[in-house]
Amino acid sequence: MRSITRTLLASTTLALMTATGAMADGIGASLLTQQHPFYIEINNAMEAEADARGVPLEVSIANQDLSKQLADVEDFIVKGVDVLVISPVDSQGALPAIMKAKAAGIEVITVDVPAEGVDVTSYIGTDNYTGGVRAAELMGERLGGEGKVAIIDYPTVQSVVARIDGFKKGLEEFPGIEIVAQQTGITRAEALAAAQNMLQANPDISGIFGFGDDAALAAAVAVKSAGLSEQVQVIGFDGMEEARNAVDSDPVMVGVIQQFPDQMGKMAVDTAIAIMNGEEVPAEQPIVPGVYTGK
Repeated sequence: MRSITRTLLASTTLALMTATGAMADGIGASLLTQQHPFYIEINNAMEAEADARGVPLEVSIANQDLSKQLADVEDFIVKGVDVLVISPVDSQGALPAIMKAKAAGIEVITVDVPAEGVDVTSYIGTDNYTGGVRAAELMGERLGGEGKVAIIDYPTVQSVVARIDGFKKGLEEFPGIEIVAQQTGITRAEALAAAQNMLQANPDISGIFGFGDDAALAAAVAVKSAGLSEQVQVIGFDGMEEARNAVDSDPVMVGVIQQFPDQMGKMAVDTAIAIMNGEEVPAEQPIVPGVYTGK
């Protein structure tokens, strides 16, 4: 592990580390949540790979709470991890924590959600923009190039911003399709309310794009509750089992853009190990998503 003298750690943090002796080789990971199957898969894949390769790994869960994530990263800095893996709760809000880790000489990898305003050693995640474009292509095909669509958004997370940007760009190939509404719906309950509001305001909507599976599944519930199952088609993004099962069985759910969180988790640990071995790693490691439209 790098020497203390090589770090740029603030004097107060350095004093804490010296007093406690809390220096530890290995990887510290701050993950967004464990309330979603996507992040459970990332976590499980990271733990399996770290165990297989004999590298210490400590995982903290932010529970979508930026204050907790900042505190967790501070704890990793005090412990002196070699590499910080982080999926930011907020792409901009995590900046102070990432900057402090870098100042302490800790290499930083972002997973799934990129950070804004700071360079990290490597970003590993779905090519969200391409996924958004593929969602637009699927929507355009299913609507026959004509109709009005709505978007359920999560605007503080850069990966979702990229999905929405890609979706809007992809729809440019279908001039007969118009985006008539866009609302934030982070949790499933919020997404349900957003979908209900948009359907009430625009009863002629024919398609809804949910930024994630929870949003899409909530939208499907709203569509059926409104008696619009024959009119509205829903597309999600993540590709978790519940959403894939819905695509298989629910005519309202016509497809999901499928991510591969197990690949992300494994790649995060492998990249961290490469960094600890002094190897160069790519600044960006995009994983191209798939399109799931049923068995």
